[in-house]
Amino acid sequence: MTTDRSARAEAVDRDSLVARYLHTRRATNALCAPLNAEDMVVQVATCASPAKWHLAHTTWFFETFILERFETSFRPYAEAFRVLFNSYYHAVGERHPRDRRGVLTRPGVGEVMAYRDVVDERIATLLRTASDDDVIEIASLVELGVNHEQQHQELLLTDTKLLLRANPLQPSYHVDRDAPAPAPNPGEVDWLAHQGGIVGIGHDSERFAYDNETPHHRRFLEPFELASRPVTNAEFAEFIADGGYERSLLWLDEGWSAVQRERWERPLYWDLDAHTEFTMFGTLPIDPHRPVAHLSFFEADAFARWAGARLPTEHEWEHAASERWSGALDTADSLESGDIHPKSASAPVERMQSLAGGLWEWTRSAHEPYPGYAPLPGAIGEYNGKFMCGSFVLRGGSCATPRTHIRHTYRNFFSPESRWQFAGLRLARSV
Repeated sequence: MTTDRSARAEAVDRDSLVARYLHTRRATNALCAPLNAEDMVVQVATCASPAKWHLAHTTWFFETFILERFETSFRPYAEAFRVLFNSYYHAVGERHPRDRRGVLTRPGVGEVMAYRDVVDERIATLLRTASDDDVIEIASLVELGVNHEQQHQELLLTDTKLLLRANPLQPSYHVDRDAPAPAPNPGEVDWLAHQGGIVGIGHDSERFAYDNETPHHRRFLEPFELASRPVTNAEFAEFIADGGYERSLLWLDEGWSAVQRERWERPLYWDLDAHTEFTMFGTLPIDPHRPVAHLSFFEADAFARWAGARLPTEHEWEHAASERWSGALDTADSLESGDIHPKSASAPVERMQSLAGGLWEWTRSAHEPYPGYAPLPGAIGEYNGKFMCGSFVLRGGSCATPRTHIRHTYRNFFSPESRWQFAGLRLARSV
């Protein structure tokens, strides 16, 4: 046992992990470069947090779950930060209310950046000097923290988009870049048949995955067909023109209640005339060939019903994606692509387009545990397990997802009325 543990400790490439950690942290800072201090403090909705809070919370994560446990003579950077920047970890202690994050004008952006610098230096030092007994677990927690920060990179951008749209000036996030050119026509939808049967589902390698992607297990799938590409703006405009938001029979009951209560008439960022939409480049004409984005689960489900189809289950989606994933990832529309605006469907991989990146795709599957699932021990176990209720799974990644964060087993999840994420849909049919 001792020999095995020593071998595992020697296998930890400390320098590479430090470099990956620092690269991720600097990438988050860079996403804030187009913002001013005022942009970074405002909270425009309960679902969205200020950019400054994302910067502080991700730092709190490393300080709380790594430094506090493993650093000799640990002292917190600021005792109050333990409460201010705790998100939902009840086991850690008290939390500042989520809907009041926008009142945290202090600490200022400068102090939060100093907090990040200090914790970065301490994490790098700890990784390089930790004992073999500790470095295995520290490395595992750093990898989790890096992936957690990548999640918050995407959230920071989607929250910023919601904030900028709320500003009457509707400013551009990309202040020094030209708007993207019109997208090419993605062509007609091709329906790809899958025989189904007993298939493997879930993460099954030694590479990082969240606990809700495990354990690998088997599922039985009936034969089905999956659309070759996501639904486009032009196709969704047909749904609107045909009274899609006015026909109660197309909607789940909770979805129809949301339509009535929130007065939905179009996707979140479409303007009243349905000719323009707000983007990270400001207001642009709606491009008919780009995939429709910022839909709730309810809207995606209603469109599928209107189209005479349905949403795929997450297991159908994963099975179809698994055999095409390497090629799909090669052409992924990820955060590194730069626009933070979903592109037209990518070049097909075995007749399937845009499986990786672009838009998260709603599935018909509730976010529930896989057979044999067990959350991680301690407060870290609150990461996914306690949210397996009242939400639906999305697959595939988006134009705001870092490339190394995109996996075909990744189970993103949001409540069914959520619209502010880069989410769209791909149709499925039963055979």
